[in-house]
Amino acid sequence: MSVATPYFDQLFAGNDDPWAFRQRWYEQRKRALTLAVLTRAHYTSIFEPGCANGELSAELATRCDQLVCCDTAATAVGLARTRLSAFPHAQVQQRRLPEQWPTGQFELIVLSELGYYLDAADLRRLIDCALASLAPNGQLLACHWRPLIEGCPQTAEQVHALLQQRLGMHPVVQHHEEDFLLDLWSRDGTSVASHEGLR
Repeated sequence: MSVATPYFDQLFAGNDDPWAFRQRWYEQRKRALTLAVLTRAHYTSIFEPGCANGELSAELATRCDQLVCCDTAATAVGLARTRLSAFPHAQVQQRRLPEQWPTGQFELIVLSELGYYLDAADLRRLIDCALASLAPNGQLLACHWRPLIEGCPQTAEQVHALLQQRLGMHPVVQHHEEDFLLDLWSRDGTSVASHEGLR
């Protein structure tokens, strides 16, 4: 069974940064790596589900024309809206996924620390929703913490294996460390050098 919304509501109760995104070097470095593996300097549209308090969202907002973020926890949505208030092209919505997947087409979808909260059936539905809303040149980035998380129905390895199996897209970047998995898939599979005409 997927982790229910009250779990996330409790995490944000009286805490505007429950994972210490702003304080921990681990989190700062992981955000920098996440942004570095993106093969395009700029995207037309980005969707970030499970945006939490919007720390990664604020970085993604500098790389696109339109940013859509969502979270299931009302407090997280409020925090993310405040964090993104300087970006008029960014919107934050309260949604429960995969049931409330947004309409529209996205050039990049970012699944950061989200997949293992979903059971296998919900994750399959989420991947199908992502595939249906990805642009023809779309990319999907996934980043997940490898150690076991109590109460989560899946591990990072299970999530990334299902993504690899179900997406049917080119794996463009794979950065795997002891602590986390970071993968980028692309529909066109074009490298950065090829995209710039260097190959």
